[in-house]
Amino acid sequence: MRDVEAGVTLRGEAPTGMLQDWIGRSREVEDEVAAPLMRRLAATLDLDPPDLRRGAPVPPHWIAVLFDDAQRQSALGADGHAATGEFLPPVSLPRRMLAGRRMRYERAPRIGDAVVRRSEIAAITPKEGRSGRLVFVTLRHTITGPEGVIAVEEQDLAYREAPKPDTAAAPAKAPALPDAAWQQEFLPDPVLLFRVSALQFNGHRIHYDADYARGAEGYPALVVNGTVTTLALIEAARRRAGRELRAYAARTAKPLFCGRRARLCGTGLDAAGGATLWAENEEGALAMRLDVEFAP
Repeated sequence: MRDVEAGVTLRGEAPTGMLQDWIGRSREVEDEVAAPLMRRLAATLDLDPPDLRRGAPVPPHWIAVLFDDAQRQSALGADGHAATGEFLPPVSLPRRMLAGRRMRYERAPRIGDAVVRRSEIAAITPKEGRSGRLVFVTLRHTITGPEGVIAVEEQDLAYREAPKPDTAAAPAKAPALPDAAWQQEFLPDPVLLFRVSALQFNGHRIHYDADYARGAEGYPALVVNGTVTTLALIEAARRRAGRELRAYAARTAKPLFCGRRARLCGTGLDAAGGATLWAENEEGALAMRLDVEFAP
């Protein structure tokens, strides 16, 4: 089925009731590397606008704000996400978060490029965690433009149970981190969260509806979108490296919360252009880690 207005192609059979039957399901979304969108992203990142003439390259990681999931209002779930059971499998667990992603860039996108993202459900993995039942859904995205493949990405979506009253999960063992060569303060505010959600057309209510985040999902404040933290870390390292990003692998450990001071940290580049970046919450605990590779 193809929705021409939304630019979305859906392939696959109707669900049979078994989550594993959704593996291999795919869809395609069309978009454009539009100058106004790149200008707005630069402003959100507190940067001067880049060259926005048609054909000018933009930083590869800025494709993070392309390929919105512009579902009809009636197709959204209570959390503001597109309801499961259309492309994503019908996981019954109510809380959904991006747990990690792996991205490799092959070339820079250019202003005016028509681009396509083909998404496929690569794996569905049920698990038992410290906080209860979990289901991980791995998506594989291949992004192409006029000159070929721009990037290949894998995303791990984590579905979790609702929080249980008076029940705290056992703390995870903190992973060892290298010594930081640099660090800077990071204070995400509601306007930053709104702007990134607006750029992505991301309706997930935990990023802008504080009452919902606290009351329905048990968070103490608005949750910082993982894209916000990822972009902040990459831009901080990119400014110091003076190079464009080639690849990264991200893993989320804890959420950051709006209005609470955090810290961005990183190592210097090794001989191959690699570095480790991470964000710490207000208590100094690891929130997100990125292993990155910059171009020569």
